[in-house]
Amino acid sequence: MLNVMIVDDSKIITRTLSKNFETMGFNVVGIAMNGQDAIEMFKKLKPDLVTMDITMPVMNGIEALQHIREFDEKARIVMVTSHGEEKLVMDAISFGAKGYILKPITPLKIKQAIQKTFPKIANEIEENYLSTTLTY
Repeated sequence: MLNVMIVDDSKIITRTLSKNFETMGFNVVGIAMNGQDAIEMFKKLKPDLVTMDITMPVMNGIEALQHIREFDEKARIVMVTSHGEEKLVMDAISFGAKGYILKPITPLKIKQAIQKTFPKIANEIEENYLSTTLTY
């Protein structure tokens, strides 16, 4: 399955995403708390998928996205965002993000983001996983 790297400064979000990706059978290979760490970690780990928060300390997700895409133009990055950041999401898409997950995070939103980025893999995700409820 996929190797996933999670980038978010919220421990609640990283735990939620990690738990869900692992339940789906994916490997969480790294967690970064800011954009600068994400760039360094991406270069070492070369994950199949990155979830990237937009608003973070040190370096925001859009800047990190641009640096990662300069290093690897095929990098698959899905932004994680809150309501009210629609313009930033559109900026991220224009810089090469493959999609976004809108908070609050649910199993269905994760599956939809994966389906858009990796359509064949998304079809393998068990339907009973989608019936679980997430809280954070």
